[in-house]
Amino acid sequence: MTEPNSLRCLCGTVNIQLKGQPEARANCHCQSCRDFYGTSMLSATAWLPERVAVISGSLSKFAHPTKQLSRAFCPHCGETVFGTNRLGMLVIPNSFVARAAGGELPEPMQATMHLFYRHRIIDVDDKLPKYLDGWDGPTYVG
Repeated sequence: MTEPNSLRCLCGTVNIQLKGQPEARANCHCQSCRDFYGTSMLSATAWLPERVAVISGSLSKFAHPTKQLSRAFCPHCGETVFGTNRLGMLVIPNSFVARAAGGELPEPMQATMHLFYRHRIIDVDDKLPKYLDGWDGPTYVG
């Protein structure tokens, strides 16, 4: 399986191109990600903004009313293309990447850690490190 560098939204209107590798690959369990992305755990990659280019189409954006988060999505099909986190990095959901890769997430894009695991609403049984908060803090020992 090859690693996709061009991703399209569900309707094909928005096309983005990825350059290089993500800065982080994680499963995030924080309340903000769960609420903002509507999921029990956000599996995503984080990119420097200069490594993500919109090649075609235009994006609509929604900024969180109280947090340093925003989401960019296709105005036609509504799919979230990427979010922006409090560090200014672009967060691309792994489901978006997996679809471009034919349904499976390529190994170079798979999560390497869990973040904010103390805030989880589901337990995950894998061998990845589970940081209770950010990746510079203590890990879960279960």
